Amino acid sequence: MANLDPPSVQPLYPGTVSQPSDLKGLYLSAELPANRGNSPWIAANFVTSLDGRIALDQGGGCRVPEGIANARDWRLFQELAARADCLITSGRYLRDLQTGSAQDVLPLGHEFDDLRAWRISQGLPPQPDVVVVSGGVDYTLPPDLTAQRRRVYLMVPQVVNEASLEVHCREGAKVLDRYPGQRVTGARLRQALAGAGYRRAYSVAGPQIAHTLMADGSLDTLFLTQRYRAIGGNPGTYETITEGDPLMPPAEFTLQWLYLDPAGGQHFLRLDSAAIASGKS
Repeated sequence: MANLDPPSVQPLYPGTVSQPSDLKGLYLSAELPANRGNSPWIAANFVTSLDGRIALDQGGGCRVPEGIANARDWRLFQELAARADCLITSGRYLRDLQTGSAQDVLPLGHEFDDLRAWRISQGLPPQPDVVVVSGGVDYTLPPDLTAQRRRVYLMVPQVVNEASLEVHCREGAKVLDRYPGQRVTGARLRQALAGAGYRRAYSVAGPQIAHTLMADGSLDTLFLTQRYRAIGGNPGTYETITEGDPLMPPAEFTLQWLYLDPAGGQHFLRLDSAAIASGKS
């Protein structure tokens, strides 16, 4: 069991609560949207350094550096997964998982029995489903996913290699959508998720998927853990929360809550898209 002592964090914003809050259950009990109109509410989560790094190339691919990874943030990452109907991941993540450079297998992790029990108590399956978004199918699906009886959907380009796609389908995956070109749009991803009946989707993919979702306003909520450490890195050896062409206009978010975690040397933020925060979407 991860060490979560001391077990509390201090709410800073909004200023309506002054007493410390329990870290365990902080995101599990938080009021979160059930959906966004007729389509799912989509959220993403990152842990960052003071200088904005979420991953460093440490040989064999970029991964979350030990300097910012911590059990307290990891607990909240898993709690968000527990709230989701499905996880959005990428082919790159599955390739990293295969080579051992990914942070961990897709949540919920083996050590979080209480979160799986919570899902069952809410009438949900023990594990959220998985939607793999990728420009190809050159990855291996972890056998754990089908062993856990999770539905696995693929979003692939129309020109994807048919033989490779059929291999994944024989392993139990289903094609959710085939999109034109090499990159899906956030709006098309949202539409496909809605068609599958999902109400809450949680992106556990990296900065490219985050960019896709932000580019057309499809990322509703961004959860950030910012640790009070600068880790550096030469250009090309690190990643930030979004990667791609400049966002024009910029993706605008509004702070909804802020917690101080003195024990972890970090704070936890929830930011909603400006459109959501203003009630225009």
